[in-house]
Amino acid sequence: MFSRSRGQQACGVLHRTRPLIAPFDLPAYLDRIDLPVAPAPDLGGLAAVHRAHRLAIPFENLDIPLGRGIAIDGPSVFAKLVKRKRGGYCFEQNSLFLRALHVLGFTARPLLARVWLLATATPPLTHTLNLVTIEGREWIADAGFGGSFSPPLPLEDGAQTLAPDGTAHRLILRDERTWMLERAGDPGATDGRSAATRDWQAQYSFTLDPVEAIDLELSNHWTATRPDTRFTTLTIASRVMADGFISLFDRQLSVHRNGQNDSRLIETVADYREVLIGQFGLALADAEVEHLFHQL
Repeated sequence: MFSRSRGQQACGVLHRTRPLIAPFDLPAYLDRIDLPVAPAPDLGGLAAVHRAHRLAIPFENLDIPLGRGIAIDGPSVFAKLVKRKRGGYCFEQNSLFLRALHVLGFTARPLLARVWLLATATPPLTHTLNLVTIEGREWIADAGFGGSFSPPLPLEDGAQTLAPDGTAHRLILRDERTWMLERAGDPGATDGRSAATRDWQAQYSFTLDPVEAIDLELSNHWTATRPDTRFTTLTIASRVMADGFISLFDRQLSVHRNGQNDSRLIETVADYREVLIGQFGLALADAEVEHLFHQL
């Protein structure tokens, strides 16, 4: 029931200069992220839709352990994250977010990044984020990094922002082409990829090189299928909360709220179901929950 069919591949994400391959149901998306009206295509609107998206749609890789793979074409992502009320990882989240930005009137395009968290060698391009241009000024806005919320940041060397949970992020221009996003804050407000320190830590690096749909397809396919990687060996879910962050790694549930960290092991299918559905708001069938639990 949950086996992956041979030859299954991820589909491409839309580029800004190409037509949408399917209509985007903006009212359904706004309802999914609990925004009553469409925000204006300005900085305030970007901040509003970005924050609402992170609060409403969890980060998760559950379709990989369920054996389905990850499709990142527009209709597949919309059906999963909006209609079926599931979450997704960066290639899904930022695909949906990018299409929403386009429909709202923003000028935006995707970028690819290397995740340096706990890396011991140069990592591959396994992350995507979005570059948004507002009145001639460029901003990065990432709806799909599995850690504490990072508000939009101006693409400027040394730019910093502070999240509601007290986590700080900053951009550093490492050389003529390469930018690095760094984070400082409580390790409990992350998805587990953090050293036990509150000091600045590298998160991911990126350039402003143009990214084509095939580039995203290739990176997504590698991330979702390569053996012995984070996303093919762990069952992961996380969600930004208004007052903190919650994450699930296999059976380990961790909650960071109001500066306090709590963690416990999930020991039964019933508890696991309640966490996935009650804590993360993921619409999963009983058979899916049981499969996920018993393969841990």
